Amino acid sequence: MLPSNKYPTGSSTASVVAARCLIAGLIPLVLAGCEAPLNLSGVEQEQSKSLRRTDQLQALVANDQVQVAVGNNGLVLTRPLGEQAWQRQILPGEPGLIDLDACADNTLIALSFEKQLWRSDDNGTSWQAFDLNTPENMLDLTCAPDGTYWAVGSFSTFLSSTDQGESWNEVSLNEDAMLTSIQFLNEQLGYAAGEFGTLTRTTDGGDNWEVLAPMRDEFYPQTTLFTDADTGWSVGLDGTVLHTTDGGDSWSLSPTPVAAPLYGLFETRGDLYALGENATVLKRSGDQWTPVPVKARPVYLRAGLATEQGALVAGGNGTLLSLAL
Repeated sequence: MLPSNKYPTGSSTASVVAARCLIAGLIPLVLAGCEAPLNLSGVEQEQSKSLRRTDQLQALVANDQVQVAVGNNGLVLTRPLGEQAWQRQILPGEPGLIDLDACADNTLIALSFEKQLWRSDDNGTSWQAFDLNTPENMLDLTCAPDGTYWAVGSFSTFLSSTDQGESWNEVSLNEDAMLTSIQFLNEQLGYAAGEFGTLTRTTDGGDNWEVLAPMRDEFYPQTTLFTDADTGWSVGLDGTVLHTTDGGDSWSLSPTPVAAPLYGLFETRGDLYALGENATVLKRSGDQWTPVPVKARPVYLRAGLATEQGALVAGGNGTLLSLAL
């Protein structure tokens, strides 16, 4: 049996098409009438916060007056010592800020992925940018005790400035390795470390850098911290920690109870802490690493800062926590 005609007898093709068009045109109007008003209160509330879930914090320091954190999209957070509230600002051009340091004169300096150094002479209220005229990517910076600015990065490159970022001197070890950290313990002694276990040491304030024997297993350190001239620690992927007690001439494995990548090291009250993925905080207790419980989402933690109460730690998804250690 043939199917019956779905349209009334006598309906012309033109009238059918017209009916279809009319119905199609009415559907958006009906839907618009039923749709509830768009509620942006949650978005507005989030935008009003000084710290947001979209913030990816990378570095944290303090001088005599203020605590400062920096991160993605030009984010700078400042908080005067002794206060609770953070002030939020975004630097012009929204640079990706990846490192931060405080100089002995209370000047603050920050490094951006866009090959710029940002300097603040007023405790983070305002910032001035200085270009790093190099083809290399800089990954870490520090302010040496004598006031010299230093940055390290790709192709084992060192940049230094003795005039607060106005001009820069560039040297390289001529090794195709990424340097990931630089640190001065005093005006003469400093260390820099990086890819393939690269480790260098200066004993003359950076005029010359001696390449030491590489760390074991071509280790890729996320960061390296010397707590004195002989004792140093380096952290990396898979929860790996290396330790030296002879100024970097040799390194041994310091086992941890985690397999999460570790990104940061800091010292407070004579104790050493490591930070990493999944809100990992480890404390060095005796000759062992012990997990520290943290009430935080499973995000990365990268930076730590000693405080009177214990420590402040910073990381992904707007994580900025005070820990009573």
